[in-house]
Amino acid sequence: MRVTVSRKAHFNAAHRLYRADWDDAKNESTFGKCSNEYFHGHNYELIVHVTGEINPETGYVMDMKVLRDLIKSEVEDAFDHKNLNVQVPEFKNLIPTAENIVVVIYNKLRPHLETQQDLEVVLYETPRNFVKYNGK
Repeated sequence: MRVTVSRKAHFNAAHRLYRADWDDAKNESTFGKCSNEYFHGHNYELIVHVTGEINPETGYVMDMKVLRDLIKSEVEDAFDHKNLNVQVPEFKNLIPTAENIVVVIYNKLRPHLETQQDLEVVLYETPRNFVKYNGK
């Protein structure tokens, strides 16, 4: 029997959507206000879903404290109150769109889970705009 456990978290971060190889006009026409040279921020909401078999010894799919600590160390500590473009190495050459952020988060968390567990990450950039990624 496979069950999904989920953990919510959040972080606040600034970013700018732009390509250095484009001029300001093309960046603005593509990314709009999000290309502001002075950056802008979001209060990101994150939901991490782990699906797997229930361990008969513990009754857990995954210990929620372990999941909480993993999200804190791999995501919150790395992204919270940071300028994603400047302070987070994964975005040195990657535009920090919600789509790219969710994939980076997935890739940071996946190695810490058991191979038979499935992972899905949902990232809310605003209350109405969100993305999800499950590695496929």
